[in-house]
Formats: sequence, structure tokens, C-alpha cells
Amino acid sequence: MSNHSLIEHRTFGSTGEQLSVLGFGGVLVTNTPTRLATEYVAEAFDRGINYFDVAPLYGNAQERLGPALAPYRKQCFLACKSRKRTAEGLTSDLDESLRLLRTDRIDLYQLHALQDMTKDVEVAFAPGGAMEAVVRARKEGKVRYIGFSAHTEEAAHAAMDRFAFDSVLFPFNYFTWTFGNFGPGVLRRAREKGMAALALKSLAHRRWTDEEQRQLFRPWPKCWYRPLEEKTRIELALRFTLGLGVDAAVPPGHWELFRTCLEIAELGPLHPVCAEELEPLRLLAKVGSPLFGAV
Repeated sequence: MSNHSLIEHRTFGSTGEQLSVLGFGGVLVTNTPTRLATEYVAEAFDRGINYFDVAPLYGNAQERLGPALAPYRKQCFLACKSRKRTAEGLTSDLDESLRLLRTDRIDLYQLHALQDMTKDVEVAFAPGGAMEAVVRARKEGKVRYIGFSAHTEEAAHAAMDRFAFDSVLFPFNYFTWTFGNFGPGVLRRAREKGMAALALKSLAHRRWTDEEQRQLFRPWPKCWYRPLEEKTRIELALRFTLGLGVDAAVPPGHWELFRTCLEIAELGPLHPVCAEELEPLRLLAKVGSPLFGAV
């Protein structure tokens, strides 16, 4: 699937599919003009990105991404998600996504944001739950692979206990991993099962402060957290996450940050960081606390 760029591609779990180590998150085109969405997708593809991820919850991202991705669809790996926990709800989401994304098949379909054991996991895996619908969709050829995203380790482990997923999309991040002990068990378990590991929040630093929240013109309004902004720190964070053996990372949904990641990735493979290099991130960790996990 690679379009022969300098950006590294890695194997998606045990499937043999090759994904760019950076994923194009659908939030990048949320509320952008159609022309601009088309330009973003074209530039990303031309520079080596073949992994695109979107969801119904990302506003009008599907409406923007579908037409923009159409010229490259057969050469790309398209991931989508559903937050619905019942079979009926997921089927409705999937059919609408297929229509908006102008495709007859999603490469990776994921249960979106598993978090609460009772409201999310138990309902999705119960009779009449979302898992019934996504497995049926795979048999019907509407999806190729099945994954999930999660924001708690408990939900991630519970999902892996219940089904042989192809992938997990999880916050694999320097601050949460190192200072919150959040993520090592999930990554280890995924690898034991031959699953792909995809990273969320790789550039997340901390939550916005109350003062920052009150600002009328807060920077990075699409992010509910404070992202890293300085290029050298972004590079360290990306290298840390990808150095864990993660297959790909989806940067925040702002084009400026995504383009910075592109520039970094185009320099060649992102080698793991050594302990001495991480000092700038260790100093930043003293400001605020990790988004997930226990300090």
C-alpha cells in the first residue's frame, strides 16, 4: 500500500498490511472547508500517509474525508469506529459511515472508546450487543478487520479477554506510561495475542488548566488536552511511542501539529530514544499530571 515515500511503514499486527507510522486522524478535517480538506488529504497521501482514521463522533469529518479520500481509497487503509453498544446502533453507524466515506468496505472497524465496564464492555459483548453486528459485518464483507479503542486498562483487558481482536487503539504516551504506569500491560498483552498496537495521545502533555479553559481563544481548540508544541519535544514523544513497538500513532487533529510530525517522519525511521534524550520531557512532566493512570 505504500506510495514509496520516505515515511516508515510497519506491519499491522499479524495481518501483513503495511501502515504508515503516522495516521491521518479525521479530526484534521472536521469543520474545514471542502477545498482545504481535499488539500490536506492529498498532501498527506503524497507524502506517504496511507492510514486514515475517522469516526461519527468527529463532527462532519466523514462528510469531508469521503470525497477527499476517494481518489486514493484503493491505496489506503481506512479505519472507522462506532460508539454505539448495541447491534442495531452499530449497524446504523456502519452503514452511514460507508455512505459518507463513499466506500463499500472499511478496512478496520473499531468499538470506539471502551471505558466503563458496565455501560460499555458488558453491553457491547452481551446478546444483541455491538460485537454481534461487527462480526456479522465482517462476514458480509463490509469490514476486513475488527479492533477497539479504550481509555482505561480495565476495559482494554476485558475486551481482549472476550474476543480475538486484530488491533487496539490506546493512549501510549511518554507521560502516562512513565509517570502513570498506564499502558505497559495493555501493550504486552496485545503483542502476546498478535494484535496490532495503534497509539492515541502520543503528543499529549497534560490537561488544560482552569485558566486556560477560560481563555476565549485557547490554542489547539480541537484538543481536550495540552499537546506538545515544540518540534524537538514532538520528535522525542513520537520516538518514545513508536520505540515501544507500536505500529502507528495518530497525532492530534490540528494540521500544524500533523505537518510537524510529517516533517519529522520524513527524515527517516524514528529510532527509539535513549534515557538521556528524554530529559526535556522529564522536566515537562513536573508541570501537571498525566492524563491517565496513577501518579
